[in-house]
Amino acid sequence: MEIKQFVAESSFRVDVFLSERSGLTRSAVKKLSEEGKVFLGGRPAKAGETVRAGQTVTVEIPDPTPIAAKPEDIPVDIVYEDADLAVVNKAQGMTVHAGAGNYEGTLVNALLYRLDNLSGINGELRPGIVHRIDKDTSGLLVVAKNDRAHLSLSAQIQNKTCRREYLALLEGVLKEQTGRILTQIGRDPKDRRKMAVLPAGQGRCAETEYFTEERFAKNTLVRFCLKTGRTHQIRVHAKYLGHPVVGDKLYGYKNQRFALEGQLLHAYRLELTHPSTGERMTFTAPLPGYFTRILEIVRRD
Repeated sequence: MEIKQFVAESSFRVDVFLSERSGLTRSAVKKLSEEGKVFLGGRPAKAGETVRAGQTVTVEIPDPTPIAAKPEDIPVDIVYEDADLAVVNKAQGMTVHAGAGNYEGTLVNALLYRLDNLSGINGELRPGIVHRIDKDTSGLLVVAKNDRAHLSLSAQIQNKTCRREYLALLEGVLKEQTGRILTQIGRDPKDRRKMAVLPAGQGRCAETEYFTEERFAKNTLVRFCLKTGRTHQIRVHAKYLGHPVVGDKLYGYKNQRFALEGQLLHAYRLELTHPSTGERMTFTAPLPGYFTRILEIVRRD
């Protein structure tokens, strides 16, 4: 059993507060509260109760039922590999690791088949996974092949020395040439499928730099550099700018101009320090064909 404890900075419902802090869903928090595993100030608490600033919320999380991902012969583009790490160019439409009852067809399943080792820090469902990109986002991510490498790579992301750059085609014409977005991001209180920019004191700090690469009549090609790695961060920040990512069915326009399988967001550049040699390494991945075809169309506009 794992015990997690959090102190509230302001007033929240218990289930909302714990879902933001612990990563549990609100339904999971409700179930745990019904089982007497959620406490407010040391006493059992209901999911719908209010926790106020300064109060402590404790949740007892039972050990998960062991479920291990299985190797699957799935094509995957490994652009670099050595004894410590692998860099993968993930295709749009592929989920990084299993979850919510989906234990097949993920990048982890493919890596277990292709690679000889993966780090065990994230358990048997997420072996080797240092950071993630969304299912319908394509591009580069680094995978750790042993625990020592995993700790080093995770620290680089935490310390902002691992540089992750994305290219995105945005709706509308962005006026600024460069900029920095610094907000709080957390679960959208109106739609739990989404993340949202929240008021100060709520959510978690999210920082993104952006650079305009090319302007078109109705769109802008923008390069984003992640400073933090919150769920859906670039997509949420693009919407915050008033220019959502083209093809984003969750955060973008209701009526999309192009028939796309997902958003035009690609992790095209990854820069990191090798865990063993200390060498600074840079990897790039070209834009996928569906992305370049849309760029050709908007250039003709």
